[in-house]
Amino acid sequence: MPPPAAARPDCVHADDACLVLDKPAGLLAVPGRGPDKQDCLVVRAQALWPDALTVHRLDMATSGLIVYGRGPAAQRTLSIAFAERRVDKRYVAVVAGLMAEDSGEVDAPLVCDWPNRPRQMVCHERGRPALTRWRVLARDAARGRTRIELEPVTGRTHQLRLHLATIGHPILGDDLYAPPELMAAAPRLLLQAERLAFPHPVTGERLAFERAPAF
Repeated sequence: MPPPAAARPDCVHADDACLVLDKPAGLLAVPGRGPDKQDCLVVRAQALWPDALTVHRLDMATSGLIVYGRGPAAQRTLSIAFAERRVDKRYVAVVAGLMAEDSGEVDAPLVCDWPNRPRQMVCHERGRPALTRWRVLARDAARGRTRIELEPVTGRTHQLRLHLATIGHPILGDDLYAPPELMAAAPRLLLQAERLAFPHPVTGERLAFERAPAF
């Protein structure tokens, strides 16, 4: 049975090989542990496209674009494109403080902080390489915040959130890496997967999609 209208995914693109959906903030990308965490984007997608298979994920708190392969062959082809870094991902975030430079990068290896999971932490001894590039889009001096574009060169868990917190500019609304006053400064995590470009899993044609954030 199709999901009710309120639970139907926001479909940006659909063809016989892939789907691009816009995930709302606060919805899991895949099922979690326990019966209360079974509602998620892929389950909602499969109610309408039964062959939709997960290729990548977004944090529950993050909104934005996700691509699914339709069937195992398309899923495998898209997964290889991600592994070979042939997928272009761009995010938009609003962070605390006024960033001094117009662009830069954060190169800091990350590892799970096991006693405090799901938190991650920077660890130069055991961490996996993680690289984020950023660019300022606008500065709001009156409110003391900056809107930036982010390019995750690698795709580690919580990479963007932790990298920005590490350089002193946590994302507003972040309940894991921002101090309480900055977590409370927004009703949600102000992070959106705004742009996604990838080779079509069958034709190889370069597809690109954008969905601007609501914040």
